[in-house]
Amino acid sequence: MSTLELKDAVAAGAASTRGGAAGRLLAALRGLVRGSEFWLVAVAAVIGAVTGVFVSGLSWTAQLMHRLLFGISRVEHLSSAVLMPPWALFWPAVGGLILGITSIWVVKWRRRPAIDPIEANALHGGRMSVVDSAVVAGQTLVSNGFGASVGLEAAYTQGGAVLGSRLGLALRLRRAEVRVFVGCGAAAAISAAFGAPITGAFYAFELIIGTYSVATVAPVMAASLAAYLVGAAIGIAAAPLEVAARPPSDAFAYLVFMSLGLAAGFAGIAVMRGVTAVEQLFQKTRISPTFRPFLGGAILGALGLVTPQVLSSGHGALHGVLESDATLFAFASLFCLKMLASAVSLGAGFRGGLFFASLLLGALLGRIFASGIMAVAPHLAVDPVTAAVVGMSALAVAVVGGPLTMTFLALETSGDLLITGIVLAAATVSSITVREFFGYSFSTWRLHLRGETIRSAHDVGWIRSLTAGRMMRQDVKTVREDMPIAEFRNKFPIGSKHRVVALDAEDRYAGLVNVADAYAPEEESATKARRVCDLVQLRRDVLTPDMNVKDAIAAFDRTESEALVVVDDPKSRKVLGLLTEQHALRRYAEELDKVRQGLSGTI
Repeated sequence: MSTLELKDAVAAGAASTRGGAAGRLLAALRGLVRGSEFWLVAVAAVIGAVTGVFVSGLSWTAQLMHRLLFGISRVEHLSSAVLMPPWALFWPAVGGLILGITSIWVVKWRRRPAIDPIEANALHGGRMSVVDSAVVAGQTLVSNGFGASVGLEAAYTQGGAVLGSRLGLALRLRRAEVRVFVGCGAAAAISAAFGAPITGAFYAFELIIGTYSVATVAPVMAASLAAYLVGAAIGIAAAPLEVAARPPSDAFAYLVFMSLGLAAGFAGIAVMRGVTAVEQLFQKTRISPTFRPFLGGAILGALGLVTPQVLSSGHGALHGVLESDATLFAFASLFCLKMLASAVSLGAGFRGGLFFASLLLGALLGRIFASGIMAVAPHLAVDPVTAAVVGMSALAVAVVGGPLTMTFLALETSGDLLITGIVLAAATVSSITVREFFGYSFSTWRLHLRGETIRSAHDVGWIRSLTAGRMMRQDVKTVREDMPIAEFRNKFPIGSKHRVVALDAEDRYAGLVNVADAYAPEEESATKARRVCDLVQLRRDVLTPDMNVKDAIAAFDRTESEALVVVDDPKSRKVLGLLTEQHALRRYAEELDKVRQGLSGTI
């Protein structure tokens, strides 16, 4: 029996004792998942299948709400409705009022913000709350169902990811494995929502797990394919885009479409900045947060009177943009109105995401770009449908992130392999533009506004948990800084200690003393006259217990010291312990090695 099998057997026995039949079942399943990749893939497929059912149910419920509230037919989407009773446009305000009133209870009951899949995998080792996720899904359904200009994708991924998270935690899997299960749930959600399994898988790789590795391919693809098959069987798979695009005939055309990618990058930044600006504008008003969604809903209703295409996520409007022969002014007007509607929705407090809204805005930008090129330089002959597909992917990359994700989305929804190359080129340019001039996707930008510093789903939570307080030694020797050196030498013979902490008269940190310095030749003649305070170093350079390992290593580099004292607070300076550079570097290297093993599938 291998070491891994022995550990799993012991864990299985302990769990069976504690949890009865359920505990034995989970322990046995954990042993199978940890010991066999086949079972890992099988469990991932179950996550995908259940997520597919969840996405189907949520999508059907939203469509039912649109039909009941706005009077549209079964085959229509809200954003493509032609005839709509004027009174129906009061529903966004009603939905905002419901959302605002229920938010009072949510804020009082759940004081911390809900953790989304990206934050969970980056900071919390994949841990997510079922209750918080249910709140997010419910609020997103209310927002979208009552016509707010947001998508359901946030609810889809939240539901799938929390399923993977809780199953991984129930099986007591390791941190890296729980993160993969979170990615499986998110991949399944996108796959079922768009009918695009490869897109779903790369959404998980690029945006949720943060990397593509051999160890994650099989489970993520299994979950994505299972969700796609379940969604197709139920009948909620997204209708493919009817694209009659013409691929570029020469290399110069690639440069033209790459310039569209550049424009999409800046447009995506404008969208994200615009949402923040509208949100700050609402915050500056004296209107209570409870009634801000009501006001936002009223504004959305007014925009809906201009065109219903700004309502909801925009599925129907996207198909219309690809098939339309409208004028440059019409495309530009709809682009501005949709961007305003999305900014008002999120800024006022509606819950949802910009995934599909960014696809619609990108398609509009592509049509605007093609119309502008044809007016200025008709000899370039830019195909407007191709430009729409390229713009759709490029702007979505700017807002959501994931160049390969959006490239595969264009491929799977259009079925046109010939334009994939230009889509990838434009998406790459857009991604570089956003990283260079902004640095965040919409999800990480929202986290940044909350005070977080993460820029991707790469697992940095272990860095935050590996703090100076956890790594320090507490058995430090202390002396008063006014102690004579002769007494110091009697108390600490050479070789007994490397370092001693000096304290002032109020027992606060006063500096660090190298014991060897007290035995330097120049000290022999001055031993009786001098005191410890003459030998102390690093009086102002200290660590705090909440400082993470990277900050601690940076402090060692800055001070060029081999050890630093950990104090409770820079002002009170009560000594808690001592941390050496050698120990910090060793612990950092150990954790990095664990991360590398997780990526390669060796743990």
